[in-house]
Amino acid sequence: MQALVPPPPRRRGLGDIPIKVIYLFGAILATVLAVLLVFVVFSGDVPNQEQEQVVQVAPVPTTPTPSASASASPTVTETPIVLPPVPASKKYAAFSGTASAVTGTITDKKSGISYPRLAAPWTAKSFSPFSIAQRIGKVAVPHTVVASAMLPGDAPEKKPSSNGDYRAIATQAARWTIRTQYPKGATLDEWTASKKVPVGKGWTLGYKVTFTSGGKKQVAQAMVTVIEVGKTKPAMLMASIPEANKARWRDLNTLAEQVRPL
Repeated sequence: MQALVPPPPRRRGLGDIPIKVIYLFGAILATVLAVLLVFVVFSGDVPNQEQEQVVQVAPVPTTPTPSASASASPTVTETPIVLPPVPASKKYAAFSGTASAVTGTITDKKSGISYPRLAAPWTAKSFSPFSIAQRIGKVAVPHTVVASAMLPGDAPEKKPSSNGDYRAIATQAARWTIRTQYPKGATLDEWTASKKVPVGKGWTLGYKVTFTSGGKKQVAQAMVTVIEVGKTKPAMLMASIPEANKARWRDLNTLAEQVRPL
């Protein structure tokens, strides 16, 4: 019997490759071609590295050069307020007009002073940074206001004793009001009063202020009293009445005459 010889192995063709393998190969090929196409098309958008140079900033010198120090001028953050010489004594002349009626007494227990409560149109309202305030009209610089508080700023190193001490402190308080109660550029042009308080230790200064508001030059009459209240720091009563309410200027005389320590 003749032995059976197995047929030679048949070569596989494309038709014998599973369809899943063909799809997988096609997907890989498409991905590679897509990446190559992106690099070719957008190669012009890659930044030119030679143009992106880092600029080195020189460090700020710790000490100025001689030429710089010679030409440098000090930085002024706030224009100094120059006041005319304060008279050692000046009677408070009575302003024209009729003084407002006094309807009672404002007792500022926090500051330790009392002073007249004025009738309408004055109204007592809160008015930071003061303890108590009486105002006319809206809250806007320049105010028409009578207000009390402890003296702004740090307390003196030692308790004032002489009239000269209190006069100097009242001068500083007046300077503070020019800076805080009026438009920038306001000036204190004249002292209208410089006198000892009627009761206790302290000093009252009256003064005229000129300022510009709404493009118009205006005048206000003002006063400030500092008074000893048993502490190193004195209490302060201040008042400012712009000329829009000049009919109330006579009220400054009332306040200066009736302010008292508690």
